[in-house]
Amino acid sequence: MQLYDKDLLSVQEVRELVEKAKAAQEELSQKSQAEVDAIVKSIAYAGVRNAKRLAKLAHEETGFGIEADKVIKNIFGSRDVYEHIKDMKTIGELGYDEEKKVRTIAVPVGVIAGLIPSTNPTSTAFYKSEISIKAGNAIVFSPHPNARNCILEAVKVIRQAIAEAGGNENLVSCITIPTIQATDNLMKHPDVALILATGGSAMVRAAYSSGTPAIGVGPGNGPAYIEKTADLPLAVKRIMDSKTFDNGTICASEQSVVCDKDMEDAVRAEMEKQGAYFLTDEQIAKLGKFILRANGTMNPMIVGKSAQVIADLAGIDIPAGTKVLVAKETGIGRGHPYSNEKLAPILAFYTADDYKEICRLVQDILHYEGAGHTFSMHTKDPEMVNYFAMRVPASRIIVNTPSALGGIGGTTGLMPALTLGCGAIGGSATSENVGPMNLLNKRHVAEGLLELDEIKAGLPTCTDGMCSGPKAEDVDIDAVVNEIVKRLRSM
Repeated sequence: MQLYDKDLLSVQEVRELVEKAKAAQEELSQKSQAEVDAIVKSIAYAGVRNAKRLAKLAHEETGFGIEADKVIKNIFGSRDVYEHIKDMKTIGELGYDEEKKVRTIAVPVGVIAGLIPSTNPTSTAFYKSEISIKAGNAIVFSPHPNARNCILEAVKVIRQAIAEAGGNENLVSCITIPTIQATDNLMKHPDVALILATGGSAMVRAAYSSGTPAIGVGPGNGPAYIEKTADLPLAVKRIMDSKTFDNGTICASEQSVVCDKDMEDAVRAEMEKQGAYFLTDEQIAKLGKFILRANGTMNPMIVGKSAQVIADLAGIDIPAGTKVLVAKETGIGRGHPYSNEKLAPILAFYTADDYKEICRLVQDILHYEGAGHTFSMHTKDPEMVNYFAMRVPASRIIVNTPSALGGIGGTTGLMPALTLGCGAIGGSATSENVGPMNLLNKRHVAEGLLELDEIKAGLPTCTDGMCSGPKAEDVDIDAVVNEIVKRLRSM
């Protein structure tokens, strides 16, 4: 009976939160770009001021990652996001094409349902609040139960910052009684216009099947290719920096390292030099049974834990000071647990004969899991980048930088984001790093340019069911022939 009452209370809370959010959003819709920007700026500065305190709360509550790295993520989700979006025009008229006589007007979607994961809880709260309000919306959060308290504290900070900037604090709110029923009710609420889903695959699927428009993301499972021309020590350093950052909890982090077979010894030696430990065959089998559950999903016990903690949990001995566990992998799919996403300092290690075979291997890995997400490579050859970029099914091709930080826009020019779209191939509504422009509609005002008589006058002559094309005398025959000959000679 007590559980049933909790469900009822949580559903009632959702209704009240959405009602208040709707009123706050209607109030926001009357504000200018400058007033909206002032609110977003206030949130960003509050995020920086509270970055360390909230990182400590998140680490203590979830047990995931590294506290110092969570400070960086909180600053990234608040200040870095703000710096990227602060000059964006998102309120009112966005532009006018004088030649085509088309005006484009920004229209907020309204109230957004924001799902927050336990891996990046407080940083995601700041990021989603800023991009939602920047686009003129309100947002109601559904927190992961394992990160409820730190998310609520982050939302408290955000609401105070909104009020200090003259906004309605109900622009951002959060469910305090997180239940499945509450989240389901939030996603299906008639006054919720859009779902911004970041979390596990099951939650994202639920968002897309709710009947409410949704922006969700699939799992990351990004391979990292160390190509022959790469600066090997620097490439390995970047991979190690990335995979150990917050103990691998960013979904854009590397999940496997791939190199040419004739580079295997050199790559392995460099990785070992920088703190990687290559597991024995026996240890590979033992850890492999631990990192995945019986249903083939990632064991949550490994998420965000250090290499030593994971080794202790799995009952294997590793050298002191090991930063990353590496398993030589030969296959992809069920029965090959290291070919899956691992939000922890664990890497699969693959080799292949040449770059073409490696490209096919990377494609197979991503089609198994991680399609549309992220692929990284280390190379000095721009043609190699072009080859992979044209073939790899990933929305982000990250070159010569740590994949985790590059993918989210920390070390690259991409939109700073903690929701990374995977495109149609990954079952996502967008392939972009999600920002304010993904959270508004565009209204187009188009003036007439032609009258119907003018359209009719420009039509080709049609007789006996056939319409005439351009006359032969209007076609430069010599130019056509020369172009055909040119193409034949280049084949």
